[in-house]
Amino acid sequence: MQRFYFYPKNKFILPEPKKNKKAFDLSLLGKIYKLALPYRGFFFTAIVATILMSILNPLRAHLTQIAIDDYVVHKDPVGLWNLSMLMIGLLMFQTFVQFVQGYFTAMVGQDVIKTLRVRVFNFISNYKLSKLDQTPVGTLVTRSISDLETLADVFAEGAVSILGDLLQIVFILALMFYKDWKLTLVCLTVLPFLLYAGYIFKNAVNASFNEIRARVTQLNTFVQEHIQGMQIVQIFGQQKKEYNKFEKINDAHRTAQNRGVFAYAIFFPVVEIITALSTALIVWYGLKFNTLATHEASLGLLTGFIMLVNQFFRPIRQLADRFNTLQMGMVAGDRIFKLLEEGDVIETGGSIIKDKLNGHVKFEHVKFSYNEGQPVLNDISFEVRPGRTLAIVGATGAGKSSVIGLVNRFYTGYIGNIYIDDIPVEDFDLQCLRSRISVVMQDVYLFSGTILDNLILFDTTVSQETVETACKLAGIHDFISGLQHGYLEHVHERGATLSTGQRQLIAFVRTMLANPDILILDEATSSIDSVAEQMIQKAITVVMEGRTSIVIAHRLSTIRKAHEIMVMDQGRIIERGTHEDLLKKQGAYYNLYQMQFAGAEV
Repeated sequence: MQRFYFYPKNKFILPEPKKNKKAFDLSLLGKIYKLALPYRGFFFTAIVATILMSILNPLRAHLTQIAIDDYVVHKDPVGLWNLSMLMIGLLMFQTFVQFVQGYFTAMVGQDVIKTLRVRVFNFISNYKLSKLDQTPVGTLVTRSISDLETLADVFAEGAVSILGDLLQIVFILALMFYKDWKLTLVCLTVLPFLLYAGYIFKNAVNASFNEIRARVTQLNTFVQEHIQGMQIVQIFGQQKKEYNKFEKINDAHRTAQNRGVFAYAIFFPVVEIITALSTALIVWYGLKFNTLATHEASLGLLTGFIMLVNQFFRPIRQLADRFNTLQMGMVAGDRIFKLLEEGDVIETGGSIIKDKLNGHVKFEHVKFSYNEGQPVLNDISFEVRPGRTLAIVGATGAGKSSVIGLVNRFYTGYIGNIYIDDIPVEDFDLQCLRSRISVVMQDVYLFSGTILDNLILFDTTVSQETVETACKLAGIHDFISGLQHGYLEHVHERGATLSTGQRQLIAFVRTMLANPDILILDEATSSIDSVAEQMIQKAITVVMEGRTSIVIAHRLSTIRKAHEIMVMDQGRIIERGTHEDLLKKQGAYYNLYQMQFAGAEV
């Protein structure tokens, strides 16, 4: 269902993004990483590689100290050559381990996201229509694409990388204290400043990321909605107003992004300054003690410490960034899990599977409402015998579409009983039930693809001959054959290149090929011209033959031959009978008929 809104002038207000109550949710993190269990071999390999990287990084600084103090100072080229070869070998091994760590974590993330994306799409495919009607398409698009991509970063740059950074810090500190605890304490005098800067940075970026996610959702929702409704925008000349609304949303998104950019622009130079100060302290310490001729700080030790300090501050700088990436992924994961766990899907319930239905539909004292306290159907009872046609008429909002929605189990939570072939509708297997019922709506949806694809709904078991036979019966074969590529003619999104009547005829052929036992027509001819209506009436006659049919119609001329006509008003049945009987009563149906055919002979 297309949803498009025009907001009152100067009333367009951007909702504020929700703030997370929990700074760090371990249960949510556990739930995210549980997704990696099917790929635990790759995942644990990545963890082992991460631990190895934590050990190998500080080892290079240690070997550099040995090279200077034992071989460069003592002018031992042979020993220096041998150690250099060892360091090159170590570097090559480290490169391989780094490749394994980066590739495997990213691969696990993509595998998890692939599986989860299918799960999300399957959930949306079975989403309750009552919830789908209330949820902007852009929000679901964000959950299916952007949020999932963000969640992938939890594996690529999340807890595993954070673990590696923490281990590297521990190993470096241990090595530094082992080498010279006094020099280590001198280097660490700047650490409180770095930790404070990291804390400020983490909070600033975390707030920015949360706001960015909210603004991305707003952007997706607005763009999706307005592209679909662009024809309405242009018809009413609202381009300027809608542009202004979009500009506000885009400006809010840019502002959120700039807050994050500003935090990064401040934090990383601060880290570089602190690292430089620590390096300066090493030089000062070495100069002081060498000047005093104590020789406590060798040239190799000072060089190694400079390398270790740079290696020490690098993961600390990355930690703040990675914690924010992890937090951002957890926000996205929380949204996805909330969507999947809210349970707003049609209950598949029931186990009865039938290859064919007789088509006996019966409602007994059915009451239904979309929102509590706002009844849509009030004590509805009727029966449609197999092979017969029931027409439902009434004003907009009378409850007509709600009736057919309950037959298909698009909506649940009603009071009363609904039977098909004397079996409660909820006892049927959902897939079986819907495969035996076809609905032709007023607004026909065609997918991107060929006309043939849309006729068979990508079911390759349907033969070309069967399709052409159905199209000939519906009177659309000549039209399709006259196209440049015939049945392989490409149909643009929503069938934009076809007329309303052509789309309706394709929908009827699609229904014929499905060969349903119960046919439902929801105002299928209300928006087409009289010529197209004649063609569609022929298709309707063919499709309805021998099938139980429920027809909702505004054009009373299309339902004269119905076995029974039911007039609804405000969720109640106020009249029922044949076309002739209702005209004789001169009641609500008679008044509707007179309004449509004023001056015509009754």
